[in-house]
This record gives sequence, C-alpha cells and structure tokens, in this order.
Amino acid sequence: MELKSLSPDLLVTGQVSVGDIAALAARGVRAIINNRPDGESMGQPLSADIERAAADQGIVFRTIPFTSGRQTMADVEAFRAALDELPRPLLMYCRTGMRSTSIWAMAEAGRTPVEDLLRMAAGAGYDLSPMQPVLQALAAR
Repeated sequence: MELKSLSPDLLVTGQVSVGDIAALAARGVRAIINNRPDGESMGQPLSADIERAAADQGIVFRTIPFTSGRQTMADVEAFRAALDELPRPLLMYCRTGMRSTSIWAMAEAGRTPVEDLLRMAAGAGYDLSPMQPVLQALAAR
C-alpha cells in the first residue's frame, strides 16, 4: 500500500486490505472513505470486512462507491459531506487512487481554487488536467 498525500491530513491510495488497517491506525489515520464498489475485480476484499477491521482499530469508515468515470452529483455531494464530517487524518481509496482523487477535486471545486486542486493532485502523482473544465464549471456553481 503506497500512501500519497494530497494535503497534510488527506491521504489517497489504491486498494486497501484488511491487513493494512493496523498500520493505518498506527500512522494515525482516523477515517477511511472507500470509493470502490464490491465485486469490481476478482480477489478484491469486501468493504464490510475492511469496515470491521477499521472499527476494531477505532477508525471511522464510510463507503461512497461508484464506477470509475461514472460518478453522479449525488456521489460528489456525499463525498463533500464526508470530507466535512469525518475526522482527520483521512484516507480515501479505490483501485488505483485516481477515482478517489477525482471525486475529491470535484467535491472541493468552489472551496479550493482549481489550480491548487490540480497542483495538489499532481503532487500525489495524479494528473487531473483533463478534468480542468469540469472542475471550473463546478467551481462556478
């Protein structure tokens, strides 16, 4: 598991396993958002199993699953609410981290300048530049 920082208290990674949870707790992670639907690929751990492991470590767990590139505004709003409600440091994950980074940027558009969102994502290794028009439209709402 490779953790990447979008900000000092916001991390992103690819798929998390039950075995990763103790290390995340030791690192101080207080909340996790899963953006991956169960059954997306063979061998993928079930969200409920990761949620139980997180609860055992005192980590709050939230699932906002969506298929890559098919998030709805309801998903974006649910993600924004989770960002506002959940304790930090917060880890979000999906298959590679790109989907989570994309929905994070969409949720933050209008609260954080688009240029900063693109820079923060790039610093974590995610190129969101193709999303710039979408992010600018969301920021203008």
